[in-house]
Amino acid sequence: MNILQTQWWTLAVPPEWWAESDAESILVGDHDGVGSIEISTLFKEEGEFTSGDVLEIARDEAEQPLDWQVVELGDLRGVTAGYVHEGSAIREWYVFGGAMLLFITYSCDEETLGLDDAAVEEILATLMVVPG
Repeated sequence: MNILQTQWWTLAVPPEWWAESDAESILVGDHDGVGSIEISTLFKEEGEFTSGDVLEIARDEAEQPLDWQVVELGDLRGVTAGYVHEGSAIREWYVFGGAMLLFITYSCDEETLGLDDAAVEEILATLMVVPG
């Protein structure tokens, strides 16, 4: 496993996956080209996020009503939901720790829905907050 480390969090990336970053997000994809994970990091200006805050953000940002489920990813907790849109299967997570919120999206073609599910779950379960 390779460890992807940002200033705020780390993630274990298996050798069959790649990772790259730009100014706004981290992109992690499998070398087979099935799907990719995009992670954006946001911060609350004052105070810390609560479960209620995160659910409200998820509902407000969703393009359609979704069945949000409670989830824990490594050190973070929040909500997740999935849907199909214009031939793409999409799963979203809004997870938080303190004042940090990660918005995570996994997308693939509708035909490959479910193919990477186990790998994506395993990767996201390694999310750890960097102390300090």
